[in-house]
Amino acid sequence: MTEAAGSKLFTPDLVSPKRTIGRRTFDFARQVAVMAIINRTPDSFHDRGRTFALDSAVRAVEDALSHEADWLDIGGVPFSPDTPPVSRQEEMDRVLPLVEAARARTDAVISVETYDPEVARAAVAAGADVINNVTGLHDLALADVVAETGAHVIITHSLAAPRTRYPRPTYEDVAGEVAAFLRDRVEAALGRGIPADRIIIDPGHDLNKNTYHSLELTRRLAEIAAVGYPMLAAVSNKDFIGETIDRPQRERVEGTIAAVVFCILQGARIVRVHDVRETVAAVRMTEGILGWRPPAHTRHNL
Repeated sequence: MTEAAGSKLFTPDLVSPKRTIGRRTFDFARQVAVMAIINRTPDSFHDRGRTFALDSAVRAVEDALSHEADWLDIGGVPFSPDTPPVSRQEEMDRVLPLVEAARARTDAVISVETYDPEVARAAVAAGADVINNVTGLHDLALADVVAETGAHVIITHSLAAPRTRYPRPTYEDVAGEVAAFLRDRVEAALGRGIPADRIIIDPGHDLNKNTYHSLELTRRLAEIAAVGYPMLAAVSNKDFIGETIDRPQRERVEGTIAAVVFCILQGARIVRVHDVRETVAAVRMTEGILGWRPPAHTRHNL
């Protein structure tokens, strides 16, 4: 791992920084992928059902792609236990048609957020490249499905079992404990046959964490990146941003972009967001400042 002289940039030593994920190849040593959130739920915390209908979700896919999203993250069940339960069949009915429609339109990476092994298997068969597991491989049968299907997996720090309320979270050392958890779950994934070059980690901002925890985790995100696997930062419009800048859900884009850029400087290489157009511009500018990509064109004073 290295630090650029005179800057706060942290560059982690990654296991296989060059990754082919589905039809796309990324060099995570000097590239950031923008992941667009597409929820087919009537009760997600941000869009509140705006993309629940299939035609609306497909339009959201097309809009994200038109704004140069690299990745689509499709979900059919909210993380929160405060929402009504969703059966396996209902989750499949929400997710699979959208995966198929997205796959027919793009070579962008497609991930599906699920904790159900059978939904994961069906999603990969429908065209998904990645399983995004926000419960830290709580069910190792999901790891078996990932290993068998050849998909990538995102392993997220979360202390609670799926859709289970966790008591008020406490940490002695939030960054150290998150890093240790992720190392343990990576070892579990490797033990179930998932190759190291198909593993991505996510520190799980706000998942079983309060605002103080998420802010400290962001400040110390380099310690999570040092685990050595490409790291996803999923900070978009989350409560720690809203509580910090005192903004409601629909007014957090500026705070989100600030957090996204800081996470990139601390080692994040995938960012999961609602506001794709604004985030792509911020990410590409960050890459340009870091010398990772050339300007789109150069005319000024030339």
